[in-house]
Amino acid sequence: MKAFALAVACVATGALLAGCSSAGKPTNKDDSAFTYLLDRKSNWVENKVDTLPPLPTDANLLPFEVSGNTPLHFAIDPKSVSVGTDGVVRYTVVVTSPGGARNVNYEGIRCDTYEWRQYAGLNADHDGWDATVANQFSRIENGALNAYQAALYQDYMCANKIPTGTAQHIVENIRYKRTQTSQIH
Repeated sequence: MKAFALAVACVATGALLAGCSSAGKPTNKDDSAFTYLLDRKSNWVENKVDTLPPLPTDANLLPFEVSGNTPLHFAIDPKSVSVGTDGVVRYTVVVTSPGGARNVNYEGIRCDTYEWRQYAGLNADHDGWDATVANQFSRIENGALNAYQAALYQDYMCANKIPTGTAQHIVENIRYKRTQTSQIH
């Protein structure tokens, strides 16, 4: 009986190998063109930003930590935070120097590609937005002393290449200083 089972197993294995060898004929196809499913480029389209949020008021600003080595202070306007269907988290950031000089920008972080862009900045009269300073998406820089986009991406806005939740959820995490690493149990 054992000999019969062994013979059946050998025949089955031989048939399987014969089937595999006929299906796996060598080709001249270039395998270096292989891309992983998650690395494939999609037909991503950015949502249009037709209207800019109102300028922030100091009373509403939520501070967030970037680095213990920078003298600058960073804050987000919670009323400006939005999460688009395109996977971009948009917000108004206020960067203040120790001397009181301020940069106010309306920006967006694209979670799936680790990129950011500026849509507008405070105009020279400090009474409205200047959209002429807008730029295209570019890679977020981690090593820069004032890399606040990296801090926002990693701590509050994105995880696993998607937004961490609704605008309200992101704002609450910033308000209560609940970073991504502090929420790991």
